[in-house]
Amino acid sequence: MSSSALSASATPPAPSAADDPTAPSGPTAPTVPTASALPGVPAVARVWPVGSRPPVVRGWEPPATPYARGHRGVDLAAAPGALVRAVAAGRVSFAGPVAGRGVVAVELAATGEPPLRTTYEPVRASVRAGDRVVAGQVVGTVEPADSHCTGGCLHWGLLRGETYLDPLALLPPWLRRRLPARLLPVLGVPLP
Repeated sequence: MSSSALSASATPPAPSAADDPTAPSGPTAPTVPTASALPGVPAVARVWPVGSRPPVVRGWEPPATPYARGHRGVDLAAAPGALVRAVAAGRVSFAGPVAGRGVVAVELAATGEPPLRTTYEPVRASVRAGDRVVAGQVVGTVEPADSHCTGGCLHWGLLRGETYLDPLALLPPWLRRRLPARLLPVLGVPLP
């Protein structure tokens, strides 16, 4: 392949208005942020909301439009009665029933305007609106759910204003990954 053909194929196409997330959209075209256009989510979580690394039963599936079907959070395997913890420091903005399910919402400290807000359901709250919480503090226990998950789960959500985001983005890499066990050499011990 000639060098001119190589450079021509390596040149990215010019961006179009459709590729520009800052371009205005028409009033008839509601938008849902794509992963590349989402507002920054700082990795402020210090713990998982349940357990130490619970299995994700169902992941975040953003809807195509604001009112379309989707999954606006993640479901984490958790048995009824499991402790639910605040993933980061903040202030409880809501604790009570919504559509027959217990919900706790926490506005996370120092996450911009409007602040990020995590939600946990179904939860029997042990905190009240206005309470300050620290990362890892128990905010309630998982309640039995009717049919949302077989075997029990916690639905964990994340919002900035009215925009739903992927709550797993709050977790720093060291908290997200599950590393295999490794044997390290012991120095100063002779080999057999």
